[in-house]
Formats: sequence, C-alpha cells, structure tokens
Amino acid sequence: MDLGENTLNALPVPGPTYSRRDIGVGIVHFGVGGFHRAHQAMYVDRLLERGARNWGICGVGVMPGDRRMRHALASQDGLYTLILRHPDGKWEPRVIGSIVDYRYAPDDPEAVIEQIAAPTTRIVSLTVTEGGYNIRHDTGEFDVDDPAVRRDLEHPDAPATVFGLVTAALARRRERGLPSPTIMSCDNIEGNGTVARRAFTSFAELVDPDLAGWMREHTRFPNSMVDRITPVTTDDIAPELDARFGVRDRWPVVAEPFTSWVLEGDFSCGRPAFDEAGVQLVDDVAPYELMKLRLLNASHQALAYFAHLCGYRYVHEAAQDPLFAEFLLDYMDTEATPTLRPVPGIDLAQYKRTLIERFANPEIRDTVARLCAESSDRIPKWLLPVVRENLATGGSVRLAAAVVAGWARYAEGIDEAGDPIEVVDRLADTLGPLARSQREEPTAFLGNRSVFGDLADQPRFVEAYLWALGSLHRVGARATLQALRSKVGS
Repeated sequence: MDLGENTLNALPVPGPTYSRRDIGVGIVHFGVGGFHRAHQAMYVDRLLERGARNWGICGVGVMPGDRRMRHALASQDGLYTLILRHPDGKWEPRVIGSIVDYRYAPDDPEAVIEQIAAPTTRIVSLTVTEGGYNIRHDTGEFDVDDPAVRRDLEHPDAPATVFGLVTAALARRRERGLPSPTIMSCDNIEGNGTVARRAFTSFAELVDPDLAGWMREHTRFPNSMVDRITPVTTDDIAPELDARFGVRDRWPVVAEPFTSWVLEGDFSCGRPAFDEAGVQLVDDVAPYELMKLRLLNASHQALAYFAHLCGYRYVHEAAQDPLFAEFLLDYMDTEATPTLRPVPGIDLAQYKRTLIERFANPEIRDTVARLCAESSDRIPKWLLPVVRENLATGGSVRLAAAVVAGWARYAEGIDEAGDPIEVVDRLADTLGPLARSQREEPTAFLGNRSVFGDLADQPRFVEAYLWALGSLHRVGARATLQALRSKVGS
C-alpha cells in the first residue's frame, strides 16, 4: 500500500491518530534529513498525538540535494516511516505525521521568508550539519568572505542561504511589530545555540546593525544536546519495509531505539510542552552536551579511521571487535571523561558501556564511511577540545593524537591494501595533498591552522601524533591499536 494521507487509516503499521488537516505550522525547520526525521520530528509527532495542534513543522531545503526530499515528501503528503531497528532483528515502524508542509527555498525564497515571518511561526530549528554555521575553526568567527554569504549580501531580495532567509524574515517581523521566533539548533556542536547566535547575528550585522541589535535583545538561541544514531537509508530499506509490513515508502528513515534530547528552556515567544514528549528541559545543557559530544561523537571518530584502515566497512563490525571496544573505552576513561563536568542524573560508567552496545547493534548497519565523512568539520568540534583541555591540565593526549594521526593516514586516500579511499570532505582538495606529503614531512597535515590552530606548536601533542603516524605507516592500524592499548596507564 502506497503511503499517503488517503491510505493512512488503512496502513498495517501505527501512525498519526490526529487529524493532520487541523495542524498549524509553528516550527520552520531547515535541513530535513534522516536525523531530523528520526529525532525532532518524532518528538513533535508525539506532541501532536497529545493535542498540540499549533506545532506542526514546515520543512525547508536550501541545498541542491534537498530537491529529492521535496519530491519524496510531496508524493506522500509529508508522511514517512520511522523504523527502529532492535539488536535482536525486530523492526518497529511508525508513520510520522508532524511535517505538514515543505518548501524548497531556491524555487521560492519569498514563500520561505513569509512562512518564517508569519505570526504563527514561533520556532526556527536547524539541522544544517556541523559545518553549516559558517564559523571559522581558527578564529571562531563568522566567515564573512564565504562566497554564498557574499552573494546573499549582494542580492538581499533573493537570499539563498539559511542566514539570508532567516534574517530577511526577522526584519519583516520587526517591521510588523511581531516577536522574534526562537532559533533552535539541533546540530552536534558544543554550545550549538551559542554558535547559532554568533552566526545569525553576525550576518544580520552585515545587513543592518539595528536589526542585529534587535535580535540580540529579543531572539533566543537555546543550547541543546541531541542523540540518536541514524544511518543513511540504504536502497534495501524501502523494499524490506514493503515486504515485511506492506508499506511502500519512497524514503523511510532507520534509527536505533535509543533517543535523547536535552534542551534549555529559553524561548522567545513560547514553546510546545516538549517535556511531555520525553525531552529533558534544563537550565544548563552544557554538562549533557559535553558528555555526548566528547564520548559518543568523538568516539565515533576514534573508531572510524582505524576501522576503515583495518578493513571494516560497518560500525557494528568494528565495535564488536574486542580490540576496538577496549580502545574506545580507554579513550573515554582516560582522556574524555576527565574533561567533563558532573552530569546530573547520569551514571557515566553505564553511559559509556551503553555506547559500545549501541555502536555494536548489527541492525543499524551504520557505515564506517559515514563516520569518516566531513572530518574537517567534526574533529575540530568533537575531539580537539578534549586535546586542548588535556594539554592545559597535563592530562593524557596519546589516544586522541592517535585518532588525528588515523585521520591523516586515511586522508592519504589509499588504504593498507593499496586500494583507493573515497575521501568525502569539503577540505579534501586542501588536506589530501598535505596527507600525501607526510611521509616526507610528517607534520604537514597538522600545518593546516584553519583546522588545527596551534596544535603543531604543542610538543606533547606532536610527539604522540608522530609516534602514531609513524606506527601506522610502519606496521598498520591494528598493530598500532595494540601498541596503544599496551601503553595505557604507562
């Protein structure tokens, strides 16, 4: 049975029991990908089931690849299937109905601006990836020279970036005497709300300093921690969903059963009762955020490069290897955990054990390649803060330095069997030549200060990095991991 509004009540899987025709748009979301559909949209679906009629989502796409999502959602009236895959092989599907509209901004930027400017829109949320905030790694400032930003500044009547679209909408709200919506980042960035504030107010400052001042006074940017492993939907998922449950879905999404969302309760003009949907509302999200980014996300990077070099292509395969599981626990215990603050209500030891179990779930089939992608955005946000804090306090950096060396070895583009590696990274053209020159100039990769800052000037880090890189070149990834394990505590 094809998924759509007309077949919703006849589908053989659970779905919305609320009337979607009665749902108004209260949230405009940029970046409707797999994670948003598995996480935030799922929580909003729970709220709509509880009667929150004014909090439907209007999705917005700004990138060329978002055309496909527009077509998929349009053909199914915004509906899609979320499939939770349990370790025992059980599939738990539910049709999600919270995305009640979708706009592809390049086709009609004016419609997007007016939707955000509508008085009923009270939240603008974002999953635009770690690199989507246009913040320079070396300075921590908004990159005003980015070509897309310059183009929006030169053509303010037809903005193409999320910054241009949102700023134009907020200018209209200000002119009309409407309150500012909350801008809510749901990306894996430390202080994601703070980063979003810097990005949007910096862009607004370039457009209209008075508008930027209004935003600083009236717009709230709550920080949040989001957590659910959501792999890319592979081509076999839709046929399997049809075979198992008789549901034909153009683009289902798969996720692990675990989910968490910790959110600061600081909003500009109201919010839904997120806590009734399982969201944890707190005054300060920083302890939870650091826990997740430095344990889960950084551990994904700690696993990814060594796993690929060792021949693993799925995350669960590497996580089930005792050598990798022990290495990840060593990193979390000796280097990441000492940089964390107390996390109210969380047993850190149990959380770390659970992470290994989540990584090892064979039903998720998350690819190592996904974890290796866009490393130049991920490593500086998730792993390097651990390095810098331990350098400042005298803590160990040996394992994190080895992870960076693993990335550098991976970025050479050739694996240990001599086969090519497809390196997916916005800086691949810059970092690739540096990586390929490092057998002659071992610190070449670290020389990119836009990514690494001054780490090449830190003797303790460089020593550990050079040892690991040399070992990777001499004896390979598995032997290097074994040697690292023998050095823990020494």
